[in-house]
Amino acid sequence: RTSTSAGGFPPTSRGITERSVRRFCVTSSPFQPSPRVDPALRRPGRFDRRVVVDNPDANGRDAILKVHARGKPLADDVNIMSLARRTPGFSGADLANLVNEAALLAARREQTKIFMNDFEDSIDRVVAGPERKSRLISDKEKEMVAYHEVGHAIVSELLPNADPVHKISILPRGTALGYTIQLPTQDKYLTTKSELLDRIAGLLGGRVAEQLVFDEISTGAGNDLERATELVRAMVCEYGMSESIGPLTVGKRHGNPFLGRDYMEDRNYSEEMARAVDKEIRAIIDAGYERAKSIIQENRQKMDSIVKVLLEKETLEREEFDTLMEGASLNSLTVQRKPAFEKPSEPEVGGTVGEKVDRKPEKNPR
Repeated sequence: RTSTSAGGFPPTSRGITERSVRRFCVTSSPFQPSPRVDPALRRPGRFDRRVVVDNPDANGRDAILKVHARGKPLADDVNIMSLARRTPGFSGADLANLVNEAALLAARREQTKIFMNDFEDSIDRVVAGPERKSRLISDKEKEMVAYHEVGHAIVSELLPNADPVHKISILPRGTALGYTIQLPTQDKYLTTKSELLDRIAGLLGGRVAEQLVFDEISTGAGNDLERATELVRAMVCEYGMSESIGPLTVGKRHGNPFLGRDYMEDRNYSEEMARAVDKEIRAIIDAGYERAKSIIQENRQKMDSIVKVLLEKETLEREEFDTLMEGASLNSLTVQRKPAFEKPSEPEVGGTVGEKVDRKPEKNPR
């Protein structure tokens, strides 16, 4: 049975059926955004309806987590709404992966229920990748990584418009030797210029700490510099946040990546404007570097004490970092990290369903 549902296609000559049209819409819409679809198919009368599916807010994440957690043995300390608030920017697939990873961690730890610690470790696994315990790092490199991450944390913590630090770790995960996780306190849909400038200074904090402490720089800040440069270029060329350039959009990215083509940029500006853009990008990066340098120099003693604790514990949670930032001594650090898991006691043979049973081997197995 043929149909003209595709709009503009003859009913029989092109062989477009309802089934093929439905298959195209279902498979293309979620995974192929409108710029990735051939423009010939997006002309008026064809596939011209666009449905925007944004990442869920806190209430949406709470509902999605409840759906994926249904039927799973959750411990009493699990708070789904707390998890929803701690996962801003997560998509539905990320949340499903989070619940599955927590269940796998609980199974590996021989637990009969999924505890809140399992979900917290699962968030780190989704954000930063799996922990690589087999990677051996020398003491010198570990110390450099510790100063790098604490540099990020201190600068971000002391800037008024930066997201609060959630966790600092020097345990390798994925391709990273260490990581600092920052989480916003609420869902945000707009970003101000002050917030972007604070984010740039926070990204440069790791490089500043390395140079001040070791009088040397490493390749560890490569991704930080790339992200900071892209952010500044977007501020100048796309968001009109440069005082010298003004409220202008410099350049226009366009292109059709259909069939492997890449994006291109229309250079609708002069060589003089290009030099002004490069100069402004350099000025914003230098200003962010100087802000980070000033903060770290003023808090050098505090940074050394936090690095000392981080090298011993390898991971600092939010409460521990706050305590150290307040200038408390190591002896007064009362907040201790929760154990990764508590192995439940094994009941006797004949326990209820869902409990781990210690079954003795038969004397004469078949």
